Amino acid sequence: MTGHVFVVGADLRRLVCDDVLVPTDRSLRVTPSWRGLLPDDVVTSEDRGGVCLDLRWRGDERVLELPGGRVGDAGRALWLVDTVHQEERDPDDALRWLVDGAREALAAVARREVPDPVQGRARRLVALPALGTGWGGAAGQRGTLLQRLLPVLHEGAAEHGFDVALVLRGPSDLAAAQRVRRAEAGSWDLPGHLRELAEDLGDRARRGQLAAFVGAGVSAAAGLPTWEQLLDELAERSGLDDALRGGLSGLPAQDAAALLARELGREQLEGFVKERFGPGHYALAHALLADLPVQEFVTTNYDPLVELAAADIGRDLSVLPFDDAVPGRPWLLKLHGDAAHPESVVLTREEYLQFGDTRAALAGVLHSLLLTRHVLFVGTSMQDDDLIRIAHQVRSATRAPGAAPRQRSGTVLALLEDPARARLWEQDVQTVAIAPADTPPAEAARLLEVLLDCIGCLSTPPTGYLLDPAYRGMLSAEERALAEALQQVERTVPEGASSSAVGEVTALLRRLGSQVCTPDGPPPDEASAPHDDRLQEQRPG
Repeated sequence: MTGHVFVVGADLRRLVCDDVLVPTDRSLRVTPSWRGLLPDDVVTSEDRGGVCLDLRWRGDERVLELPGGRVGDAGRALWLVDTVHQEERDPDDALRWLVDGAREALAAVARREVPDPVQGRARRLVALPALGTGWGGAAGQRGTLLQRLLPVLHEGAAEHGFDVALVLRGPSDLAAAQRVRRAEAGSWDLPGHLRELAEDLGDRARRGQLAAFVGAGVSAAAGLPTWEQLLDELAERSGLDDALRGGLSGLPAQDAAALLARELGREQLEGFVKERFGPGHYALAHALLADLPVQEFVTTNYDPLVELAAADIGRDLSVLPFDDAVPGRPWLLKLHGDAAHPESVVLTREEYLQFGDTRAALAGVLHSLLLTRHVLFVGTSMQDDDLIRIAHQVRSATRAPGAAPRQRSGTVLALLEDPARARLWEQDVQTVAIAPADTPPAEAARLLEVLLDCIGCLSTPPTGYLLDPAYRGMLSAEERALAEALQQVERTVPEGASSSAVGEVTALLRRLGSQVCTPDGPPPDEASAPHDDRLQEQRPG
C-alpha cells in the first residue's frame, strides 16, 4: 500500500503524528527547542547552545531511536538522525549524503511496528524537517535539497506504506517545495473528480475568493471529542443515576446538554470546557487548512487549534469576537464560543436560541461570507441548527424577487457518500463525497487530508521564494533577471522609513521571499520563520 508525502507548514513539536525525525550530530547534541520532547533521563546537560544526550551511536549508524518507546504527551516516537558530516565535502556529495540519511531514517522507522496509528488514523504518519538545512550545511542549497529529498520521501512512503509529512516553517520554503511538487507526476493519488475539485478550490484560494469553515470532525483527529462524545464525558461527571443517563440519548442534543449543565452547574461546566478544549497538539488537517492563502476562517469548535497552527507559520489570526479585526490580518470567527472565554460557549438549547437573537451579529459574518466568498466546509455534517438557520436566511435573500440566479455559495467535503443529505443542501452548497459509503471512515479521513494537501499546493503562489538566495538555483534565466531587478529595489528601501508607501513595497518584497523588514518588524501573517531546521524557534501563540 503506497503512502503519501504531505508538505505542510507547521511546528513539528506540536503536530499529531506517530514518529518525529530530529536532526543531531555525532556528539548527539540537539538544539534547546527540542527539549520539551525529551525525557529527563537521557539529558546529561543543557544550555543555550544545545542539549546533550546520554546515548551512543553504534558504529557508523546515522539513525538512533530514543529508548523507551513513545515519549512526550502526544505519544510520538523520536528518531535522532545525524545530519552534520564531520568532513569537508563537495556540495553535491554533501547533498547526496544528507538524502541517503533520510532514506536510512525511513527504513529504520519502518522496522518499528505500529499496529494502531495515532488518534485512529488509517496510516502511520512520520514527520521530519528539511534535514541538513541548519548545521548540516545545506542552508544555501535548499532548492536543490528539496528537489532531491522529495523523491526519496516518495520512495520511502511507497516502499513502507506509511505517510510522510515534510514540515517546513518559512513561507519561501513552503512555496519552493510546492513548486517542486507541481512539476512531479503522481504527487497525489486522487480520483479524477477530486483532482478537478482541488484545482478549482486552489484557484479560488489563490485569487482570494475562498473562505474556510472548520467543524468538529477536524479537531477529532487531534483527540478532541465530537458533540456526542462531549455529552458522554459530561454525563460521566454529572453524577446522574443510570436511568437518567440512559434517557439522555433520547433527548435532542441541545436538551441533553441543558440537563447536564443544570446538574453540573455553569461554573463546573465552564471549567471542564476550558480544560478539555485548551491548547494542545493539532492535527495534520488543522495545519493544512491554516496554510491556505485564506483570510477568513469560521468555526463552531471551542478549541484554539486553528489559530495555533496558523501562529506556527507566522499567521497571527484575530479571533472574533474577542479580538479587534485588523485590516490586512486574517481572522477566525468562533461562532459558538472559545474555550479561552468559557462563558461564551454555546452548548444548551437556551444558548442556541439566544444565538439567533443576541448573537445575530456573529451569524451576520457568515451570512456575508456566503454572499461574497466561496466557503469550504470541512469536518461538519451540516446538521447544526445555526448553520441550517443561516443557510435558510441566505437562500431567502438570494431568491428574492428580481434577484439574478446565483451559483452555490460553498462546497461541503463529506467523508462518505450520503445522497439524501447532498440533495437536501443542493440549493445552497455543493456536497462532494470523499469516498463511497462502504469506505472505512479512517480511510476517507486520510483521503480528505490528501485532498487538502493538493489544494494547498495548487493555491500556493509560485513566487514566494523569488528573492530568497537559498533558492536561486531553482530560478529560470527570466526569473533570475527579475529577482536581480527587485533586489535593486530592496537595496534602495530607506532604513528606518515608516511611510505607507515603503510599507507596501516591503510587504510585497517579503511575500517574494525577501528578508527586508520595517522598523516594527514584518506583519505577523507575512513573517518568515527561521531557516534552521534544527532551531525551530517557537513562535508566540
